[in-house]
Amino acid sequence: MRSTGTVLRELRGAQKTARGVSLYSRYVNRPVGRLFAAAAYRIGLTPNHVTLVSAAFTFSGIAAVALVRPSAGLALLVYAALAVGFALDSADGQLARLTGRGGPDGEWLDHVVDCAKMILVHTAVLISFQRYGGVPGTGWLLLPLGFLFTAVLTFCAGLLREHLGRAAARPGAGTGAAAPASRLRAFALLPADYGVFCLVFLLLGDRDVFRTGYAALAAVHTLFLVLFLVKWFRELRALRTDG
Repeated sequence: MRSTGTVLRELRGAQKTARGVSLYSRYVNRPVGRLFAAAAYRIGLTPNHVTLVSAAFTFSGIAAVALVRPSAGLALLVYAALAVGFALDSADGQLARLTGRGGPDGEWLDHVVDCAKMILVHTAVLISFQRYGGVPGTGWLLLPLGFLFTAVLTFCAGLLREHLGRAAARPGAGTGAAAPASRLRAFALLPADYGVFCLVFLLLGDRDVFRTGYAALAAVHTLFLVLFLVKWFRELRALRTDG
């Protein structure tokens, strides 16, 4: 079996492109995921195993949000669970590229877990608001529902953009050299990164501060959704073959 150092070097050479990736994912989540992928390789886990471990961490953190009264200690535990789950979500793909054991079943499982995560995390916030307070009025209970709508629509529209764009691409398109990743764009994408979203749960011990941070992120994600929808529509329209 290859040494850990060799595995880490091979993983560095098998990274996805950095284009369209925020600074957090590029410099924090992927490197941590690389360490998890190397450890998983050493103990013989498959990419699907890593996906399931990622789901276990993530869903445990989400369940705690809904079922446990907010506190500073809970905030740390929830953030740790969500952040580790996110890093493992990167590790499964890296392990698949390292071992060549990826496939449509793994991609499907990964997307199912991601979709469930997006639905449940905002549902858990809604339950927490309802059970433990933290909102000045019942109208604030619409906030997690609105954030949920934004997150799911962004996820689904992004997947459709990827698959429809791949199917409609003209022969020979995309064969040129890829443009270098923009550091400014990577910085601008930080508020839309799931890893940055996880950070808001560090505020869970103070209900008012958490609500304010969560609402601010909801507003930013809504703005990004509008920008993404316009961008993706224009890109797909440019691929039309009917002139």
